[in-house]
Amino acid sequence: MGVRGLQGFVGSTCPHICTVVNFKELAEHHRSKYPGCTPTIVVDAMCCLRYWYTPESWICGGQWREYFSALRDFVKTFTAVGIKLIFFFDGMVEQDKRDEWVKRRLKNNREISRIFHYIKSHKEQPGRNMFFIPSGLAVFTRFALKTLGQETLCSLQEADYEVASYGLQHNCLGILGEDTDYLIYDTCPYFSISELCLESLDTVMLCREKLCESLGLHVADLPLLACLLGNDIIPEGMFESFRYKCLSSYTSVKENFDKKGNIILAVSDHISKVLHLYQGERKLEELLPLGPNKALFYKGMASYLLPGQKSPWFFQKPKGVITLDKQVISMSSDPESREEVPMCSDPESKQEVHMCSDPESRQEVPMCSDPEPRQEVPMCSDPESRQEVPMCTGPESRQEVPMCTGSESRQEVPMCTGPESRQEVPMCTGPEPRQEVPMCTGPESRQEVPMCTGPQSGQEVLIWTDPESRQEILCTGHESKQEVPICTDPISKQEDSMCTHPEINQKLPVATDFEFKLEALMCTNPEIKQEDPTNVGPEIKQQVTMVSDTEILKIARTHHVQAESYLVYNIMSSGEIECSNTLEDELDQALPSQAFIYRPIRQRVYSLLLEDCQDVASTCPAVKEWFVYPGNPLRHPDLVRPLQMSVPGGTPSLKILWLNQEPEMQVRRLDTLLACFNLSSSREELQAVESPFQALCCLLIYLFVQVDTLCLEDLHAFIAQALCLQGKSTSQLVNLQPDYINPRAVQLGSLLVRGLTTLVLVNSACGFPWKMSDFMPWNIFDGKLFHQKYLQSEKGYAVEVLLEQNRSRLTKFHNLKAVVCKACMKENRRITGRAHWGSHHAGRWGRQGSGYHRTGSGYSRSSQGQPWRDQGPERGCIVPVNKQISIPMHLIFII
Repeated sequence: MGVRGLQGFVGSTCPHICTVVNFKELAEHHRSKYPGCTPTIVVDAMCCLRYWYTPESWICGGQWREYFSALRDFVKTFTAVGIKLIFFFDGMVEQDKRDEWVKRRLKNNREISRIFHYIKSHKEQPGRNMFFIPSGLAVFTRFALKTLGQETLCSLQEADYEVASYGLQHNCLGILGEDTDYLIYDTCPYFSISELCLESLDTVMLCREKLCESLGLHVADLPLLACLLGNDIIPEGMFESFRYKCLSSYTSVKENFDKKGNIILAVSDHISKVLHLYQGERKLEELLPLGPNKALFYKGMASYLLPGQKSPWFFQKPKGVITLDKQVISMSSDPESREEVPMCSDPESKQEVHMCSDPESRQEVPMCSDPEPRQEVPMCSDPESRQEVPMCTGPESRQEVPMCTGSESRQEVPMCTGPESRQEVPMCTGPEPRQEVPMCTGPESRQEVPMCTGPQSGQEVLIWTDPESRQEILCTGHESKQEVPICTDPISKQEDSMCTHPEINQKLPVATDFEFKLEALMCTNPEIKQEDPTNVGPEIKQQVTMVSDTEILKIARTHHVQAESYLVYNIMSSGEIECSNTLEDELDQALPSQAFIYRPIRQRVYSLLLEDCQDVASTCPAVKEWFVYPGNPLRHPDLVRPLQMSVPGGTPSLKILWLNQEPEMQVRRLDTLLACFNLSSSREELQAVESPFQALCCLLIYLFVQVDTLCLEDLHAFIAQALCLQGKSTSQLVNLQPDYINPRAVQLGSLLVRGLTTLVLVNSACGFPWKMSDFMPWNIFDGKLFHQKYLQSEKGYAVEVLLEQNRSRLTKFHNLKAVVCKACMKENRRITGRAHWGSHHAGRWGRQGSGYHRTGSGYSRSSQGQPWRDQGPERGCIVPVNKQISIPMHLIFII
């Protein structure tokens, strides 16, 4: 994560940048400097997971009760010295960082292969040098922290930008994390989680001012340095030749420094001695070999600019005309002026929007600043759509203003051109022919962000694809009934083109990229071919829709931001989700991947959440799934269609599930949840089960119905560990040691935990019919305890031994087992012991060579051994079929 090579450089070449500090002393100093202000640390939780997971065992599925105890100790330590913690989690993967995400996931796959090879060879857990965080750790950490009373937020993009913004705008004590991007942001101090000693509260502060002093740079130069070195947006190889040219001309090469250290020094020297000479006089593309990567480079630069910040490296000399409420206002600037033209906010590029306050509406109104007369020109607001209409530079900038004609309206649509980027920016024309609504773009980004349109215009959804950046632009309208809802500020209750965290005053973008993230802020004009500012030949792709009910979307967004749900908002706003690596053995010949096992549940959830998006053929749009499973090269997402489900009494709408507070609605919510698992017929049996085992039984029934190769011994182990866990203390679990490590048990443990995260998704989507605590793993699962019970059950130990000779547990055990077995029998699934298995079980789920890994493999019970891969005629898609099969049960995947 972060800037390539910078972490090692700081540690080896510039150790003076790192200063040992004490949080207790810093908090006291902060209180004396700001009386009445509570010292607050913003925590990048994703960076801290490895630090927080202190249990010795990690291979068996997670020591969740030990982990919860470690989190509680962490929080208590800071609370004791009067420090408030704010935790941020990643909400989604930005499209600019998707390639980096894929690269890391494929690397993790190789690590997992080595882990399973080690287990098979040594029958023990590998050393900490091969540590792999348990599945679902990030998801359940959110709920653990909320249970501990901590303010926990989930970002609307990757968290680092929102962490840096929050720290700056709320005068925080600092940021706690492990990401060199925090050295680049011009924000509050950055502290290392890896160097934190919890007992003394000592850690290391990394000082960006000292870094600049060592490199001969200004703080405003750090984003430029980061992009030239490579980060999560700019591939490291993009400027490799440039860096070596800098190194070859660098005269102060330090022999005792490593190669990467000298490269950082050389690039910094080039910035300070060469680029600074032309700063403000020549554009970066004239000074650097940007080539076709200009837009990506500027976007990388802009990604470090926090609200209200400017970069001296964005060189603009605007002259032009701004159309505002049918009036023409001339703007000009001093040709020598280096003042930047305020830009509208691009959700990805994170560019700033100058804001002013309207005393009547109490809304912030973006302002465009006229550099010469120093007058601020507010952006106009469409009173019907409540969307802000940005202003754009027109023909007086001496640039051509091409016209774009809509195919149906036959109206010419003017294009406005940014003065620096010379990029054509299409303008959308509303129903009133003279009301031009420009689209706003920044010089760093090729994403054109249409801001608003007249609400009566009939419009269809179009997607334009930038052939270079692979970014899609969405147009939508009202005739198609596929509106893109405006995000509503939960505080002001007014619709706004940007979104705000509750309790966070800073404006934050709702979505990220347009290729897969359906922009929730836009509504644009019909049939306009959007053009890439630097490329011709736009391409119209397939129609994409999203949820249009702004009230429902607002509720989903609030639950998402408050870390109360999982994946629901991602599905409804962008139609794209991801799931990272799971400890799965790619060579296993019996167990399918969790990605396939739980896919039918997700498909039914898609049907529930996207019902509003059905087209005239009553077909919901496909959801893009980036799920890691053995053999998946992750070159593109799986396109997964929703699967209709049968709810007794009919499927209720989201408004009924989420907003109706009548007591009888809880029954409807539970019916909907069980329908997502296709277990409506087992409702009576499950209702008789006490908490917290009701959710566990639901999950076990689903698993055993879907996966033929799960046997009676597996069921005994799952139930026994859940019952025994209730009577064990954390210290007892710490001292527990399985005789050896079994690779199949490792995969089963991870499979169950992934099922618990799926329960979180379903429970969130259905309006929370069950308490979340019922399926938090620290209440119903412990990895080592399950492993112990699995090994005992595999050896044929009696149930009494599994239950540690506890008679009260024995009664509960037989009751839970009966519920699961009876429900499975209703689905024609008889759970038998391994002794009853025939030879056909050994390879029933066998993967059929590496060529089949892309979409999983296995045979269906219902098709008597016919590979599910061969059950469909079409290629290149994923479609549901009516037949219930074991894996992936109802899908046809053809490459």
